[in-house]
Amino acid sequence: MAAMLENMSRRSFFIGGAAVVGGLVIGLRLLPRGFASSPSAAPVDVPRFDPMAFVSIDETGLVTIVAHRSEMGQGVRTALPMAVADELEADWARVRIVQAVGDEPTYGGQNTDGSRSLRHFLQPMREMGAAARQMLETAAATTWGVDVAQVRARNHRVVHTPTGRVLEYGALAAAARELPVPRQEKLKLKRPEDFRYIGKDVPIVDLNDMTSGRAGYGIDVRLPGMKYAVIARPPVYGGRVVSYDEGPALAVPGVERVVKLDGTPPPSGFQPLGGVAVIARNTWAAIQGRGKLNITWNDGPNRSYDSAAYKTELEETARRPAKVVRNQGDAPAALASAARVLKADYYVPHIAHAPMEPPAAVASVTDGRCEAWTCTQNPQGARDELAKALGIPADRVKVNVTLLGGGFGRKSKPDYVVEAALLSRAVGAPVKVTWTREDEIHHDYYHTVTAQHLEAALDPRGRAVAWLHRSVFPAIPSTFQPNVRYASDGELSQGVIDVPYAIPNIRCENGEAEPHVRIGWCSTFRTPSRSAHSRTSSPTRPGATRRTTCSSCSGRRGASTLARTTRTTAMTSMSTRSTRADCAAWLSWSPKRRSGGEAFPRATDSASRSTAAS
Repeated sequence: MAAMLENMSRRSFFIGGAAVVGGLVIGLRLLPRGFASSPSAAPVDVPRFDPMAFVSIDETGLVTIVAHRSEMGQGVRTALPMAVADELEADWARVRIVQAVGDEPTYGGQNTDGSRSLRHFLQPMREMGAAARQMLETAAATTWGVDVAQVRARNHRVVHTPTGRVLEYGALAAAARELPVPRQEKLKLKRPEDFRYIGKDVPIVDLNDMTSGRAGYGIDVRLPGMKYAVIARPPVYGGRVVSYDEGPALAVPGVERVVKLDGTPPPSGFQPLGGVAVIARNTWAAIQGRGKLNITWNDGPNRSYDSAAYKTELEETARRPAKVVRNQGDAPAALASAARVLKADYYVPHIAHAPMEPPAAVASVTDGRCEAWTCTQNPQGARDELAKALGIPADRVKVNVTLLGGGFGRKSKPDYVVEAALLSRAVGAPVKVTWTREDEIHHDYYHTVTAQHLEAALDPRGRAVAWLHRSVFPAIPSTFQPNVRYASDGELSQGVIDVPYAIPNIRCENGEAEPHVRIGWCSTFRTPSRSAHSRTSSPTRPGATRRTTCSSCSGRRGASTLARTTRTTAMTSMSTRSTRADCAAWLSWSPKRRSGGEAFPRATDSASRSTAAS
């Protein structure tokens, strides 16, 4: 299908779609609005949603389906509309997909990260398609004056089974629109053996554009009269501009203005870091001008931050008793009296997201309104942050979503979109802000640095009888809230306190860690604290960090949601007693192994079991 893909607000969807031509529009509310996401109020791994989706059919039979999740190459802009089309019994060649703007009150949860799109929205999208199908079948039965049990939707039309009469969807759309939406408990979903598209080999709708260079990403947006900007941001988180010399920058051909951008003191959340912006007629000129600003910085509270010294600090903290976050039995006593104790330490540095396409955004601020075009995983979050920064109501902000050249969680954080809007307001024209690769690495919301200390006590038969895990890292909430020194429950529930084995004595501790950079979530890597369970997989080399890819936020291919779910199920359904091999597999990942000089044995049985599950 040569799909027509575009951004569409709720109002234009109704006006340009069904309302004018007398077609069918259906929307389902599937969870209470109280489940709206709030990054600063709860850990990002605790999803809260109010899903709503729309499908329309016009008088020609064209089916329009709104894709409300962001497309990064993972195929979600195909998979979810395909589920609607399957239950709707629509002809895939007569389906148009439009990209939703940021509007969670209308479309439901839009923050496309955490591998949640299919897990959370496949069933709702199927139900939406089924509801539309049943409304079309009811409209056809009413038209013919027959019982609805005698009709069946098939491939974009409704058939009267006894006589073979047919009515096309376009002819039924106006009548179906007037019918009440079926209650969810009355929906009749397809059996898996009747699926036309779900589980079948259907190319993603963006494939031709992506492979031919026609696809439009955030960096590709151009508007009439648009200016181009790059920003010199503080080299240290929390720093600020003391002085700068704009003269040499303005002397660069193509540079038009230099604008100081106020920053947000830590914790800055999703607001900009501040700095000095160079506005030019093209990006290259802006980059050249930025290099000539001669800025003097005040590096602020993190001026003395040194990653090597911080590593030592974290590792020392991990070896000392810390805040107890889980205590079962008496792990210290069991470790003291054990026949054998295995110990290991882990360290993972800060990791940048580094998507193929660095952050980019275009914004136009005029007459108290803002419209943005950007590669964002979180359009509603961008809308909220824009409204906050500009001091205008959210209903005066529109965020259009482009394709994303990778995301990995970085593009859930819309600071770069706010930068473009603030500069547009300052210069009175649309502005595109482009981050260079160096900008992206230097000013990222880093995956946290972490030190871990683990001990396992084995009885004479090699059975694990005690488990000690100390985890130390600056926490994600520190990006949003002051004085955060310990990890959140959500973070600790991803590999620390949720030990799946039936070990009688378990003690988990969390050490204090002061943040010095912006900490964010990242789906590209698993740290020891987040993936202790999956560490039973055989690594590519001793001491390596296992790399995974999020199936819902990445532009790369990775383990599917089903595989991840299967892995979790397999781990929690293992033997009720943890074996020596299981514990050794967990511990043998460490580049610093300490067991009386003896290397840990390779846990081949455990590794093969986990690999099969994934």
